[in-house]
Amino acid sequence: MAAACSRTLCKVGWSILESPAARRPGVVSSYLVGNVSALGARRAFGTGGTGYRSNLLSSLRTGRSGSGRVLGCAVLLGAGLGLYHTVKFRQQQHLAEEETKVSGAGLKLTLYQYKTCPFCSKVRAFLDYHGLPYEIVEVNPVMRKEIKWSDYRKVPILMVDSEVQLNDSSVIISSLKTHLISKERSMTDILQCYPAMKGVNDRGKEVTEYNNKYWVMLNEAESLELYPDKGMQKEEIKWRKWADEWLVHLISPNVYRTTDEALASFDYIVREGKFGTMEGFFAKYVGAAAMYIIAKRLKSRHNLQDDVREDLYKAVNDWVAAIGKKRKFMGGDQPNLADLAVFGVLRVMEGLQAFDDMMQNTKVKHWYGRMERASLNHEGRK
Repeated sequence: MAAACSRTLCKVGWSILESPAARRPGVVSSYLVGNVSALGARRAFGTGGTGYRSNLLSSLRTGRSGSGRVLGCAVLLGAGLGLYHTVKFRQQQHLAEEETKVSGAGLKLTLYQYKTCPFCSKVRAFLDYHGLPYEIVEVNPVMRKEIKWSDYRKVPILMVDSEVQLNDSSVIISSLKTHLISKERSMTDILQCYPAMKGVNDRGKEVTEYNNKYWVMLNEAESLELYPDKGMQKEEIKWRKWADEWLVHLISPNVYRTTDEALASFDYIVREGKFGTMEGFFAKYVGAAAMYIIAKRLKSRHNLQDDVREDLYKAVNDWVAAIGKKRKFMGGDQPNLADLAVFGVLRVMEGLQAFDDMMQNTKVKHWYGRMERASLNHEGRK
């Protein structure tokens, strides 16, 4: 519609410029205005039909206006602006369609989570950065009725197109990254690359582990494109494991370090989580007391220092040192999967004393700010 109007205006403008009236000086004619008035109820668009445009062009050709050239230029300018906005709109539409294709928005994703869980936060960091739309189902951590249909009783769980179930945060991230690059492969086929293995841990508890969960399953050409420099993939896998096997275990001892911090943490958990009124009350006070005690046991189990903040500071500074001063992220100019994992884990402490202390006493602030912007702006969908 807009393009057709612009083309019509261009024809009118050129007709004015080419008319004899536009080429010779004279007195400004009022014929055009008079002609419009005489037409009365007939309008330019609708009931006027083609007769109005013919009369308009005729009046411009036969009029004695010395300003015809100016009028013609004005009409052409209006047409030009119309075409500009039409082209701009279509370009924006095209870019939006391309972003949708790149982002993998064709997948219907549903994330079952606890908002304050660092493993769930890792998955959200990945989804947000890549601009993947997803729905959230907040799971009640006491009853867990939202996932009663699942044999796997932990979170996160990601359902793809309501059919394929992905378990374990690292499997979710690796398989989705594989799909974003190898779009012709189905999620069912990709999931077969991460077989589940049941076993018993050092405390005698049955656990499920997934083979290859830190690997993005690509062919040689795709791998070279994702990891152009030697050692990039190995470095990414190393620090993804570090986030799961070390960094995440520093969170609870730090956010439940004192009774006041434990209460503040559970106040945040209850506020952000899915609890009933009575559940929330008991979770806040009984849960805070229990986690304060458990945090002491975790401190002993992981051989942490008396002041667990020092372990947190050292871990975060080790991470920043590994990135170095010449890179914005471990992935270079853009975050890689290790960046997203570490960011996701640290983010769960936001609003708590441990987070504020970490920002003040480590060198992580600038990297963390860059990660926040990259996540909020969905920079990975490019």
